[in-house]
Amino acid sequence: MMDVKIVHVVEPLAGGIVTFLKSLVENLPSDSHIIVHGERIKVMPFPEVRRQFGHSNARFIRWRSAQRSLHPVKDIRAFMELYTILKRLKRKKMVDAVHLHSSKSGFIGRLVCRMLRIRNVVYTPNGAPFMVGNSKVSNYLYKQLERLGASFGGRVVCCSPSEQEAYEHAGIQAITINNGITVAIPEQPLAVVADKSRFRVVTSGRILSQKDPLLFNEIAAYFMDLPQFEFLWIGDGIDADLLTSPNITITGWLSPADAKSLLLTSDVYLSTARFEGLSFAVLEALSLKKPVLLTDCVGNRDMVNQGLNGDLFTSPQQAIIKIIQYFNNGYMLPVMGGHSGVHCEDAFDILQTKDKYKDLYLGTIDFQLTGR
Repeated sequence: MMDVKIVHVVEPLAGGIVTFLKSLVENLPSDSHIIVHGERIKVMPFPEVRRQFGHSNARFIRWRSAQRSLHPVKDIRAFMELYTILKRLKRKKMVDAVHLHSSKSGFIGRLVCRMLRIRNVVYTPNGAPFMVGNSKVSNYLYKQLERLGASFGGRVVCCSPSEQEAYEHAGIQAITINNGITVAIPEQPLAVVADKSRFRVVTSGRILSQKDPLLFNEIAAYFMDLPQFEFLWIGDGIDADLLTSPNITITGWLSPADAKSLLLTSDVYLSTARFEGLSFAVLEALSLKKPVLLTDCVGNRDMVNQGLNGDLFTSPQQAIIKIIQYFNNGYMLPVMGGHSGVHCEDAFDILQTKDKYKDLYLGTIDFQLTGR
């Protein structure tokens, strides 16, 4: 299969998008990856991101004008800067495909590519922007921007079937290529804490509104006077002060190995997210054969085979009841965890993900591919 020169354009080079990009770069080592990126210093400074990319097939170009919020003047600057960057790369014959990550990159990038007559364009939203907020007005605005962006061309590639359904419901044609993770069993087993006398419920990621820490706190608070239960949040974030229940431990940011070791000690993985693209943190839990208890939202619902490897919930009361059931029927947890491992291997293997993206970059994939 021929080598491809891929230009990735990403405004928020932080969080799950970093994991997604890193997995593509590592699993397509013969291809050239140029990453045009913004930076969110308070979330993940670029030097910290750069250290995660040890492969020589990736290089970085700073997109200095890019920023998260909608701002007409700044967005025009971002457009002009990206136009200059992509025009230069095209002139040097360094562009076989352009892969746009997240909504801001997707909108500006598709318009730039249309003007530069770059045909092979892929847009991965990594979470539908019109489902982000609680405001119907802002969600309507984002939906109209997504529709307008789709008219510029390119292929919308969702990372879960439920995200694709949301786009198609909005009148935007899309395909699905599931996010993937390495599911091979490591040669050396990770250390597991031996003395774990309490039932441990764990989540992982940035502590911010999208992950709904208030809901996590409400669920944990129910068990506040039951010392046999403990709740861990692996990570940190701007809304950490909302986690006030005394039975919650916030670990702060850990190395991937330490986070994985701690996740291995959990009994159940809990996600209280309002929406997801397809969470790498949950995929990690599946790959480690953990039962999962997830909010019934876009992205999450694709990772649960209801009643087999876990459950979905729509209220804190439902989550509380499920945690009590898991505690009282602990013998079932290894069985459920086994189903998580099988589901991960069947649907979310990075080898399947990278093969489909490679076909997409080469232009040989069927637009009707669903990935389901």
